[in-house]
Amino acid sequence: MYLGHQVSAPLPAAIWTESLTGAINNSLAVSEMSPAITAIERQLIRWMAELAGYGVEAGGTFTSGGTEATFTALLAARARALPDAWENGIGNAAPAVVYGENAHYAVTRAIGELGIGLRAGVVVPNRDFRMDAEALNRALEDLARKGRQIMAVVATAGSTPTGSFDDLESIGQLCEARGIWLHVDGAHGASALLSSRHRHRMKGIERARSIAWDPHKMMLLPLSAGMLVVREERDIDQAFLQRAPYLFHGAENQPVPDQGVRSFACSRRADALKAWVALLRYGADGIGELYDRLCNLTSELYGLIEQHPSFETFHAPESNILCFRFLGDGRSDDAALDLLNKELRERFNRSGVGWITTTVLNGRRVLRVTIMNPRTRAEHLQRLLDGLSAEAGRMA
Repeated sequence: MYLGHQVSAPLPAAIWTESLTGAINNSLAVSEMSPAITAIERQLIRWMAELAGYGVEAGGTFTSGGTEATFTALLAARARALPDAWENGIGNAAPAVVYGENAHYAVTRAIGELGIGLRAGVVVPNRDFRMDAEALNRALEDLARKGRQIMAVVATAGSTPTGSFDDLESIGQLCEARGIWLHVDGAHGASALLSSRHRHRMKGIERARSIAWDPHKMMLLPLSAGMLVVREERDIDQAFLQRAPYLFHGAENQPVPDQGVRSFACSRRADALKAWVALLRYGADGIGELYDRLCNLTSELYGLIEQHPSFETFHAPESNILCFRFLGDGRSDDAALDLLNKELRERFNRSGVGWITTTVLNGRRVLRVTIMNPRTRAEHLQRLLDGLSAEAGRMA
């Protein structure tokens, strides 16, 4: 598996601040089901929280993926906005959840599942495929004038359609000034924190109260391995106000290492172990270099498309995702090009030469590439464009 070099950088010192043996011993009394994995999970969460700029009060949990992580984060936000919701429900005045138009469907799914209701969602328009911070400010001011309670604002780091990063610094400042919970869906893009070249895209992440992060996207892990990291562990503890003395132990109102008290699932796979092993094998720097390499390849593909007369790009890539469109001879109108690109994608995928996805940007059907395979090389990029062109020729 190519990572740019074969040297495995050591794990950051933060992971070793407490020996694994010591951590296991300390957790035996309260984590009877899986003390070793509990220790590993808590150490990993601690380190990820430090990468995000959080302090010692931070915590979190491994999840099945970003959808569960965002659900749990908004459950914690609900507990903060409506402390009695667990017992009494949300009542008739549902609080607002504000999110960008390109937010992942996990956000609206969580709004519906939590009983908030989709009508309580407030969609903020994008600018250049990012949440428009000025439009967000106007939306928050409008909600304040109407006396609407705001449960959370959800920003995105590494959007699904284009891999774009919202301006977390500006959004975070707006939320802090109003005391609003900011959740960042960083399922795809939070791994930029491991990169020396792309970490700046996460500027302002420390202002968020919660972060969804999927190691199974950009950290070499198979499904499933998601995480939720919160600035204050007590927030996620408040999300699950249940008592189960046969399972949950510890003094009243005292933090416990047991991860079962802060997870939606009861029985869980030991997914933290996969992340631990990957970091032991490749090192944080190795994973960061992989992130850089995938982003570099995507930028190379962008350059090839810009120079190709039969294709056009829709955005400059900020990560490993790129959207573009086949133009053919340039004489077709937009509606015809939408159908052409839809059929081209389907035929190309059936050919076995490659496999790409599709989406709609600015009302137009486009082709979408996410470069994830660490074995991808520059020559594969040219073969992709050649294969698309050849398949389009057979369609003529």
